Amino acid sequence: MADHAPLADRWQEEAVVGLDAPGLLLYRSNLLGSDLAVTNFGGGNTSAKLMETDPLTGAPVEVLWVKGSGGDLGSMGRAGFATLYQEKLQQLREIYRGPAHEDEMVALFSHCTFNLNPRAPSIDTPLHAFVPHAHVDHVHPDALIAIAASADAERLTETVFGGEIGYLPWRRPGFELGLWIGDLATQRPELQGVVLGGHGIFTWGPTARACYQTTLRTLARADRWVEETRSRPAFAGARIAAAPAEARANAAARLMPAIRGLISTDTPKVGHFTDTDTVLEFVNSNALATLAPLGTSCPDHFLRTKIRPLVLPDAAGAEALPALIADYRDGYSAYYERCKRPDSPPLRDPNPVVYLAPGLGMRTFAKDKATARVSAEFYVNAINVMRGASGVSQYRGLPEQEAFDIEYWLLEEAKLQRMPPPKPLAGRVALVTGAAGGIGRATARRLLAEGAAVIAADIDAAALDAALGALRADFGADQVQGVRMDVTDEAAVDAAFADDARRSRER
Repeated sequence: MADHAPLADRWQEEAVVGLDAPGLLLYRSNLLGSDLAVTNFGGGNTSAKLMETDPLTGAPVEVLWVKGSGGDLGSMGRAGFATLYQEKLQQLREIYRGPAHEDEMVALFSHCTFNLNPRAPSIDTPLHAFVPHAHVDHVHPDALIAIAASADAERLTETVFGGEIGYLPWRRPGFELGLWIGDLATQRPELQGVVLGGHGIFTWGPTARACYQTTLRTLARADRWVEETRSRPAFAGARIAAAPAEARANAAARLMPAIRGLISTDTPKVGHFTDTDTVLEFVNSNALATLAPLGTSCPDHFLRTKIRPLVLPDAAGAEALPALIADYRDGYSAYYERCKRPDSPPLRDPNPVVYLAPGLGMRTFAKDKATARVSAEFYVNAINVMRGASGVSQYRGLPEQEAFDIEYWLLEEAKLQRMPPPKPLAGRVALVTGAAGGIGRATARRLLAEGAAVIAADIDAAALDAALGALRADFGADQVQGVRMDVTDEAAVDAAFADDARRSRER
């Protein structure tokens, strides 16, 4: 239902020969996390309950290996897993004081740490620990969330899965939800997983391979059902036609620097331009005006995109942006005032992250290029969810207060505070001419090391390609773009600046 190929079983038996049990868990996790049809960057988590030797007693003991706080399933290593005594986690049930006190349980997870592992456990730890199965996957695939974010999600879950997958209504991740999932899995041993209303899915199995297969089979079934059942035109059909590709690119060159200037007064930001068919179908549709204000449903989505996007009027130019962005800031501040709790963290940056332009595409802005790109990917996921849900039922975003309680959750705030401070030039964009030469390449390298996004320019295309390859290998493809430019040709310089303004279009 999105811009991906159908789900494929990529497990290779020759690749797992000789792997120990944690190695199999890591292999499974990397397979799931590297497939955008399964879960997006940083999304989802996996676990395995494994027998280990207790370093204190030398006796065998059951240990929960679970993806720790932060990190990405697709690229994580073994050090990305938290390890906890399963028996101690179960004992936490006895001191749990109820839903009003569930956040205090997170601090107790560290007291269950096995073998002095420094990896911080995530808030999803009890959701894995209390499931009475050895291997558990939690992912956020678009088609499945489309079912979970429908007005009649429970009925659709039964229709699609026929009793193989259970259903639980929306609840913020945490200890209470872990108890809910564990109780449901215990009471209904025939279940192979559970859909979480508005959120995603948990699946499980007796082995790493079996769990992986159940996850893929379940997601493929949801994707197939949504596509085959959808009987209405996507987003109620097209309202306007997309502008030609060149016009979309030229609009990006005009609008993106203007937006960046307006929203970077406190913290510099970098943008990303996306005009895939999926995005254009949504921004050009009759349903844009009704669906976009509803916001996203899955917490992984709106934590990276804010509760809702800024929708630009048709053919809006740069002169309209100051008033539009000011109105958005006022609306976001009012949302904060309506929903804040006595202990809520202070108001964060009220500027939009996602900008939707009918006929033209989508722009996203964040603290650095990679984050801006990832925000775009997550909103594309949200578009896919809205398409699927509105095609088989009626889409439901999270209630505003629930969304706020996730966005301004004290545990999320603590995670933000643990992040390393930005580098001195984070959010800045540097254009380096002569970047293929020794001095230019060294200059680009220094700027990248300080956190800047770099546009490397040179007249020698072959030498520029070689320089880009070396710089991207060290600093990542998001941070380095290249443009062939003759600095003695004014028209070529103008064209290069325009091209830079709309760079990294998603394809």
